[in-house]
Amino acid sequence: MKRSIIILSLIAFVFSGFSQTVDDALRYSQQFYEGSARNMAMGSAFGGLGADFSVASTNPAGMGLYRSSELSITPEVTSLFNSSTYNNMYAEDSKSIFNLGNLGYVQTTKMSNNGWKFFQFGVGMNRLNTYNTNQYMQGNNLNNSRLDIYKEQADGIDYSYIENDYPYDLSPAWSIYLLDTIPGYNDYYYTPVPFAGTLQEQTIQSSGSTNEWLMSLSANYSDKLFIGATVGLPYIRFKRETFYRESDAADTIPYFNSWSVRENLVTTGWGINLKVGIIYQPTNWIRIGGAIHTPSYYWSMRDSWYTTHTADLEWTSPEKVESVTGNYEYRLTTPMRLIGDAAFIINKMGLVSFEYEYVDYSTSRFKARDYGFNDVNASIRSSYQSTHNIRVGTEWRLGQTTLRAGYNYYSSPYADNLNDGERQTISAGIGYNFGNASIDFAYLRWLSDEDYYMYSSETIQPNAVVNSYRGQQFALTLRTKF
Repeated sequence: MKRSIIILSLIAFVFSGFSQTVDDALRYSQQFYEGSARNMAMGSAFGGLGADFSVASTNPAGMGLYRSSELSITPEVTSLFNSSTYNNMYAEDSKSIFNLGNLGYVQTTKMSNNGWKFFQFGVGMNRLNTYNTNQYMQGNNLNNSRLDIYKEQADGIDYSYIENDYPYDLSPAWSIYLLDTIPGYNDYYYTPVPFAGTLQEQTIQSSGSTNEWLMSLSANYSDKLFIGATVGLPYIRFKRETFYRESDAADTIPYFNSWSVRENLVTTGWGINLKVGIIYQPTNWIRIGGAIHTPSYYWSMRDSWYTTHTADLEWTSPEKVESVTGNYEYRLTTPMRLIGDAAFIINKMGLVSFEYEYVDYSTSRFKARDYGFNDVNASIRSSYQSTHNIRVGTEWRLGQTTLRAGYNYYSSPYADNLNDGERQTISAGIGYNFGNASIDFAYLRWLSDEDYYMYSSETIQPNAVVNSYRGQQFALTLRTKF
């Protein structure tokens, strides 16, 4: 079983008052490009092909291949299934949502000036990542309790400081006797779970996405050279409700029935980045290109959170206490990206496209006016590594009908085998061209595995929950040319 040094963000924000951890840096840095159904059906390997609004978020030089103006929209349905195994107990959950993967408008202007043939201006939105999941995990723990971490943190702190200085974890636990002082001491504690042996359950309900609103400029020179640039304004919206519960299912712990904590977190933030790209077409059957993305600078990240603790002890009536609501503003810088593209056109009947992406997740950084994040940023440097992502797609025309297929592979962002984190997607699709309008359909199926820890400290850590994620997506793009 892999043992991660990464402390869960859901625990970190309760214990520290800040929710910014290495987990958050990775979540907001990863991008699994969606865009149009045509792009998704081909494994998002579209940067070298162009004439699709999706490339504004990968290689904006592909916008230079537009020869007419276009309006497109892509509604989609996403379903995610999660299964978990914790201490040999199995659990599962799922979630389905409807959302928008793409909305784009491209204005194309024909030119006849010194070899420049077309100029394009594009504006719209592409979805970069989605956070919609439901997870349920359970298992009997014979080694420790999450209350052991509360006790570990509280020992050595006078209870009067706990009441005033730890509003999200220790103070609520203290007020309903999940923590109490050892007789004769003001700064050493015990809990109602003096030894292990509880059934531990956790539910995580997450929602939200990163959508990139963008503006692109591109041009076509002699049908040989295509250049483009995109100013991206990514917007993060993330909401998570975590419910953790321990119960004396075997009725072996005196005076204790159960306790629980519910944690609510909402994160929002605007960012900005610049993408520039180039594509060169030496012959009619090959295109070679590349793009560079600057880091995304999120200047207005904001977290809002609160917790609710409950205790059901046999010597007192069940009690519940809700913490105050915490708010914090900070900044985040995500990694730069390098992309290489190659596309091969086969007798105007088919094509094969390849895309390579390099991202170093260890370069993500948090900043704030009143906090340095030195420890968190150091953990980011040691916990993550550079990744090499591969996307492949193909398309074949049968009259007005087009068949598509794709595959992509995202390597693990974790350094030193701290976790798994690899992700693979297979996709297929079909399109029909009516002339000035077209309709495209895509189906995607992806899978990834990742270990998860319900709680953790330097000295206390339960066994990992082994999570498997299986997702599928249905996307439909409607587009019209004019």
